[in-house]
Amino acid sequence: MTERPGGWLYRAMHVGFFVLLASSASRYVAGHGLQGVTPLLLGLSAALVLIYVAGVVWWERAGQLWLAAVVGVWCALVLVAPSFSWCAVPLFFVCLRLLRPKPMLAAVVLLTGTVIFAQLRLAPRFEVIDVLVPLAVAAMATAVFLQIRHEGERRQQLIDQLVRTRGELAEAQREAGISWERERLAREIHDTIAQGLSSIRMLLQAAEREGDRSEHVRRAGAVAEDSLAEARRFVRGLAPAALTRQSLADALRELVARTAAETGIEVRFEAVGEPLATSEDVDAALLRVAQGALANVREHSGARKAGVTLSYLADAVALDVRDDGTGFDTDAPRSGADRGYGLRGMRARVAQLGGELVVESGPGEGTAIAATFPVGGNS
Repeated sequence: MTERPGGWLYRAMHVGFFVLLASSASRYVAGHGLQGVTPLLLGLSAALVLIYVAGVVWWERAGQLWLAAVVGVWCALVLVAPSFSWCAVPLFFVCLRLLRPKPMLAAVVLLTGTVIFAQLRLAPRFEVIDVLVPLAVAAMATAVFLQIRHEGERRQQLIDQLVRTRGELAEAQREAGISWERERLAREIHDTIAQGLSSIRMLLQAAEREGDRSEHVRRAGAVAEDSLAEARRFVRGLAPAALTRQSLADALRELVARTAAETGIEVRFEAVGEPLATSEDVDAALLRVAQGALANVREHSGARKAGVTLSYLADAVALDVRDDGTGFDTDAPRSGADRGYGLRGMRARVAQLGGELVVESGPGEGTAIAATFPVGGNS
């Protein structure tokens, strides 16, 4: 997890810097005495402290320019007094935290080279260990930090993706719930109120034909006629929104284009035959089957290609949705492809209107779903 500016890790680095700076100064005085403290040394030390303190106070604004100033003054100080090379440790981690990979690697090389220079100056004689140890420590710390940063970025990407997916799923569920409720209300009104009003109208018409032409019967017939028209308009208003502004073929073509754009799957649409006069309920059912089938393609199939075909036959209208995905065993219990408003919902919807739904699939063989309605079926 990335530390926020001013977090405990940054405070530890700042404290470590000042502790090592004070320790380096003590070591220098112990080795050279107060007479060895030159104006140049005092000036560089004071400048380093002031610049670093300014960065700590205004940490939110401290950036690469501040870090470059700190490292530059520290390098000059090490050239004058190699004892101050130990301050490289907190500076090293500050560079790792604040810089992007390329400038970070450049800073690591500069810090490591300066430490090696200081160690060679302080050592009584040249030893390879004075070169290898700083190189090994810098290489290991840099590799570990880069790996941690990479894992942190991947974890953040996964979190962002999960948040987006959760939002998309919630929106999809909300829209599915709204659509389902609209259709349920439409069916209930069609099967109860509208049918009841239609029966009342027919009974009143029969009464008029048999000679009962009273004003009450006439008015009741007119009210039943108006109420039936209102109920039918209400049912039409609850139909899928896509079908209120365009034909079934156009709605399917729009659905296919949107699915391809959102998923990257190659989805093609084809309409075959001359359009027939189908009921609004059948058109709505075919559109819902296509939506459900493409949702399964999107979420479960792993397909690269899919196709949707609307066929107007001599005595039927058929919708086929097929994909080249992983498929499944149609005889085995399913936990993914048939959950929610899945295949069970499609079968129930199609069967209620007198149609037939066929599912063909097999492991590794893709999936094909075909919904067929006889022309002039239940409305």
